[in-house]
Amino acid sequence: MLLGTPFHPRTAALCRSRRWRNWSGYASALSYEPGHEHEYYAVRSGAALFDISPLRKYEIAGPEAAALVDRIVTRRVADCAVGRVLYTPWCDEAGKIIDDGTVQRLAGDRFRITAADPCLRWFQDCALGMDASVRDVSSDLAALALQGPTSRRILERLVTGADIAALPFFALAEGRIGAAPVTITRTGYTGDLGYELWVRPADALALWDAIVETGRGYGLAPAGLDALDVARIEAGLLLKEVDYVSSWTALIESRKSSPYEAGLGWAVQPRRGREFVGGRALEEEAAKPSGWALAGIELDWPRIEERFAAVGLPPLVAGRASRDAAPIYAKGRSGRSAARQIGYLTSSTFSPILKKYIALATIRRAFARPGARIQAELTVEFVRQRVPATVVKTPFFDPPRKRN
Repeated sequence: MLLGTPFHPRTAALCRSRRWRNWSGYASALSYEPGHEHEYYAVRSGAALFDISPLRKYEIAGPEAAALVDRIVTRRVADCAVGRVLYTPWCDEAGKIIDDGTVQRLAGDRFRITAADPCLRWFQDCALGMDASVRDVSSDLAALALQGPTSRRILERLVTGADIAALPFFALAEGRIGAAPVTITRTGYTGDLGYELWVRPADALALWDAIVETGRGYGLAPAGLDALDVARIEAGLLLKEVDYVSSWTALIESRKSSPYEAGLGWAVQPRRGREFVGGRALEEEAAKPSGWALAGIELDWPRIEERFAAVGLPPLVAGRASRDAAPIYAKGRSGRSAARQIGYLTSSTFSPILKKYIALATIRRAFARPGARIQAELTVEFVRQRVPATVVKTPFFDPPRKRN
């Protein structure tokens, strides 16, 4: 039986679709209405409220807390000042990704790490011999993501004790909403202006009610995972076990990905005199790059329409995002020889705001350059077809308001 988050009394009453997904043992709404379109447009034109409480949360504290976090993650923790947040993967000794998440620096000697899956034992193993403690605080904190262009105005009306207008991208502040102490981080998984709110479970329902009441005049809607999936693909953000496979769950070596292969090479930051887990393997890979890379793909929408129209159907790929892998190909060098597979789409969706069919893909590095012309497989009425596609830069959608 799935658990309910601290917000479940509110989300269950609102979920008219009765569509739920298991997220780390908790019931998470896929959509509140029969379709997710209204919820998606709330993200892009108003504000959307997501229950993200199932995220794993770990607190690392003590005199050597900074050194421990620096050992675990691929980013330089010295670059993360108190009151800042950084996004990072962490790897095994072979330099393959275990998980990814955010690191919040709450104090000089105290950090909070969010993760998709359980990592307590790994973090504790990394802490062996160090003067730092690792605690699983997942059940001690409920969390909401308030995302969209009007999210700042909603919080400005609600929060006391913190200057929301002055809060920079990937920073945090401590404040209050009503009587509830709240940690506010300017982070999110939608690629838009947005914030995440971290609160004690006892204060969860009061927080939800305050945001919903204030948000009525700002286009606020509760939103589920279907809308989030479309938004995060537009933002070029990875989903574990879809766009990369954790080194802990991969059944064969070839399924594992390094940060360089997953498009996270920018997050690998060697530091002189200090080693981090996987650092040596990643140093070798930087000198001799892998043949694989992450790329954005834009499929030719008129050709998709043609394929479906040929059998009397509308294009049945619009709607919910797909997590089904599909091969991608390159034509032979002569133009006449058989096309060869060069990778596969991992996540794909029709972008309502861009009016394009877009995808993330694992692709041979030689073809990962923007502008490269390839072909993507599409199944129409049980028949495999190919449609032209182009490699493009990610993120697909990157509004200035996200950072400004």
